[in-house]
Amino acid sequence: MQFDDIVQALDALGARPLHRARVLRHWLQAIPLTQGRRPLDQFLPKPLFEALPALLAEWQGQVQLHTREPAADGSERLLLTLRDGQSVEAVLLPERSKAWGLCVSSQVGCAVGCGFCMTGTGGLIRQLGSAEILAQVALARTLRPVNKVVFMGMGEPSHNLEAVLQAIQVLGQEGGIGHKNLVFSTVGDERAFERLAQGVVKPALALSLHTTRAELREQLLPRAPRLSPQWLVEQAEAYARASGYPVQYQWTLLDGVNDEEEDAIVELLQGRFGVLNLIPYNQVEGLPFRRPAAEKSRALLRRLHQRGILTKLRDSAGQDVEGGCGQLRARIQAERPVKFQRTKSSAVSPST
Repeated sequence: MQFDDIVQALDALGARPLHRARVLRHWLQAIPLTQGRRPLDQFLPKPLFEALPALLAEWQGQVQLHTREPAADGSERLLLTLRDGQSVEAVLLPERSKAWGLCVSSQVGCAVGCGFCMTGTGGLIRQLGSAEILAQVALARTLRPVNKVVFMGMGEPSHNLEAVLQAIQVLGQEGGIGHKNLVFSTVGDERAFERLAQGVVKPALALSLHTTRAELREQLLPRAPRLSPQWLVEQAEAYARASGYPVQYQWTLLDGVNDEEEDAIVELLQGRFGVLNLIPYNQVEGLPFRRPAAEKSRALLRRLHQRGILTKLRDSAGQDVEGGCGQLRARIQAERPVKFQRTKSSAVSPST
């Protein structure tokens, strides 16, 4: 289901823009139907009011909570099943600076094939509709407050661009999320940079960089666009200056692979409007990469700070429950099989 399907259903029941906005706020912000200055039965057209319970059930039925696993750091990994039996992960993130975050998925699987990512090992199964993306937020808000949404779950958002940008616009309007608290994460795509700049809602940008070396990046991200780190940083910088939100450069630290690029990092990022997030690798059984020693990561952080690079050392949420992207889904499938087969829509190409 796409968001346009929701709009069409509302319009068919006589909704005007103000009716539509209020109904969507009730759904996306998990506001009880009894709340509001004016009772819904006096505000909405009668056909819409009578159909509202069924509509809300249909929209939220796009995702169902299958497994909920809390971690010691305050995060919670959620496995969500979709109507066709496929599944995706979402993550309730620990509170940071009064932000209660949610990490959502944009695809079932992923086509980029990052060598260090569990999701990337299975390839792309299908795209998520914009309503399925929004339903992740609506469900999460029934569990706890959410005032920040990051598109860093399963999938590459730029490969499902229309649905992701539509979800971002709705969340930045009826969803009540501040624009700087919507984070579009990407490995880098020319189409994405162009479209982000044109949007009514301009999210913050997170760029998955991981290395300054083009040849290593091609090995780590084998099916990402062949765009040089220098070009990607220049495009990200231009968007950051236009939007007013600093770029979040994502760097998964892999022991002995990309954790000794200090000089090149300084040359590439010095003076940029952004922050470098160093993320020690969340180890995945069967993959060859290892997490650097904690002191090695902290030492790199200190040196980069001393050389003028704003850097933060972050951890993947849910380390104690093996909650890295795709890991919960793979583990639950092995323990308690769920219908995760490919569907007829699995051959869909990236949206442009």
